Amino acid sequence: MEAYVTLTIENEVGFIEFFHPNRNSMPSTILSLLEQAIIDAGENDDVKVIVLKSGGNRTFCAGASFNELIAIENEISGKRFFKGFANVINAMRKCPKLIIGRVQGKTVGGGVGLAAATDYCLATKHASIRLSELSIGIGPFVIEPVVSRKIGVTAMSQMTIDAETFFSTEFAKNKGLYAEVFETLEDLDEAVKTLAEKLAGYNPEALIEMKKVFWKGTENWDALLSERAEISGKLVLSKFTKMVLKRFR
Repeated sequence: MEAYVTLTIENEVGFIEFFHPNRNSMPSTILSLLEQAIIDAGENDDVKVIVLKSGGNRTFCAGASFNELIAIENEISGKRFFKGFANVINAMRKCPKLIIGRVQGKTVGGGVGLAAATDYCLATKHASIRLSELSIGIGPFVIEPVVSRKIGVTAMSQMTIDAETFFSTEFAKNKGLYAEVFETLEDLDEAVKTLAEKLAGYNPEALIEMKKVFWKGTENWDALLSERAEISGKLVLSKFTKMVLKRFR
């Protein structure tokens, strides 16, 4: 199957789905399409609430595309790649509609950032999380603000330092990343649908104002995440990182 990003509308709920055959990893093309889909859904009067999901029944998101990381040859292209994640997070932050996350399986790196950037996130018991960036010579610089905002600096630091460990869904729920965890994918989908349609029936003006309250204090993130993308763009060119990435060719 080929990679895609789609937006479908059902009962005033906009379902944004992304997919990549390599465990839903995120190359620049998918990041750009995802950013635009979020902007489009936010501007669409037929959409009252957004659900962010990925295709397939297993991995929610494997994070950055290693093939694209390997191909980065200079700081400009490095910053441009990592700004793709920054742009998606900022699109989610500035979107006037509430965004519900539907996490069906494991998520790594930038995928944890996506989950943290949703306004309310539901998951299955298989949705363990990992911040693996330090182990390949970079760090979760771009997603740190949104992850720390959701689970706290202490938990973010623990995950960052223990970079080769998957943290359990119980950990993610206890720290506030997931609001609820479900036994099966069917239970998750039913809960997401029920919540999204319920929210779609609420006063849209109230939802917009609450979204502003949720994200108060993040007004500087356009500049902040761009600065963080520049740091990652430099580190991905380091001798250490290049040597590690060669293993994934």
